[in-house]
Amino acid sequence: MIIGFTGSQKGMTANQFDRLVTLLKDLNPTIAHHGDCIGADDVFHEICLELNIAVVIHPPIENSKRAFCKGSDEILPTKQYLARNRDIVNISDELIAVPGEKTEQLRSGTWATYRYAKKIGKTTHLITP
Repeated sequence: MIIGFTGSQKGMTANQFDRLVTLLKDLNPTIAHHGDCIGADDVFHEICLELNIAVVIHPPIENSKRAFCKGSDEILPTKQYLARNRDIVNISDELIAVPGEKTEQLRSGTWATYRYAKKIGKTTHLITP
């Protein structure tokens, strides 16, 4: 299974972290795709490495919020945020979203990615704070 991930630049709560680890163990993906941003993407990356899940990075074109995660299996060419987020959803079998808020936000890349995944019929896993 290929899992996609989107998360808040603020990171995640301890509860979100625990739930994410449990979910990844339950899903047992072979490959994980994320956007290499600071915060939740960086944490997700480290969890995947610990669980021996292959990681593919979809970096943003702007470096100011990039995490520059190390140890991935592949780093794809940089893209604008929206295009990169859609690529992550499109290539994945399921999407995990770890937003910084409990309720859906309109001006949030994490929530926009989650909405796109739902719109195209992907199985989604939402882990709110």
